[in-house]
Amino acid sequence: MRDGFLGMPVWLVVVLAVLVIVVRGQVYYWIGRGTGPRVYASRLGRRVGADRLRRVEGVVARRGVLAVVGAHWVAGLRHAIPVCAGVARMPFGRYTFATVVGAALWTPPWIVGGYAVVWGWLRVFGRSPLAVAGLAAAVVAALALVLVLRRRRTRAPVQAGSASPERG
Repeated sequence: MRDGFLGMPVWLVVVLAVLVIVVRGQVYYWIGRGTGPRVYASRLGRRVGADRLRRVEGVVARRGVLAVVGAHWVAGLRHAIPVCAGVARMPFGRYTFATVVGAALWTPPWIVGGYAVVWGWLRVFGRSPLAVAGLAAAVVAALALVLVLRRRRTRAPVQAGSASPERG
């Protein structure tokens, strides 16, 4: 395994990634704070669902710092909670503290773990063309499965709607 990424030591990559995550959280917070409840009627708000966003706002109101810290670990909430914290006017200092703690806890395992996995795979695949062929076959099989499942899902409602037997 190498001891750096793009010429930077891994610890510096982790620090920069934490800073990026903190800045992202600040941007989301200020979007929510600036737009207020209007965010629920926005195109994104309608797509996510105003009721869902209001429930997330309720979680922020009840759990505060814990909601913001924990949101880093949940994909959808990672983006929704900062906006809702802004809408709910969570105190900025408390929000920033929670964002820094959440980013500091969430980011390093992903950076270091991903770094280890990528370099480990490169080492294995560099030594074994058979492993590369096996991975390629697995990726193709997974994509084919996804396509088949999507086609079945889109066909099922059409067929169910067209088959309406009338009995008398």
